[in-house]
Amino acid sequence: MGFIIRLFFSWLAVIIASYILPGIHINDYFSALIFAAVLALLNVFLKPLLVILTIPITVVTLGLFLLVINACLILLAAHFVKGITVDNFWWALLFSLVISLIVSIFESFDRKVNKK
Repeated sequence: MGFIIRLFFSWLAVIIASYILPGIHINDYFSALIFAAVLALLNVFLKPLLVILTIPITVVTLGLFLLVINACLILLAAHFVKGITVDNFWWALLFSLVISLIVSIFESFDRKVNKK
């Protein structure tokens, strides 16, 4: 059940972020749901491998290279999902930051609600 809730939060974050950022274009809500699912799968399977392979550059950049990895995963997910377009790398970077912020806000509210 936790995966479905996290997927729902990610889906909402993708929709909200697409309204905020003019460089992100989503055709419909179903495309946003598929995008959130593909992004979750990429984060589970591909991101750990990329993080391990890029440890030296991540250490040199004090962890900022992880933002580049997130932006690349956004671009890769947008490539796989029809109905989602990201204009360029910088929009993908900003999109990943906004999605992370929105999801963390949703999860903090969820923790407060489930705590009571």
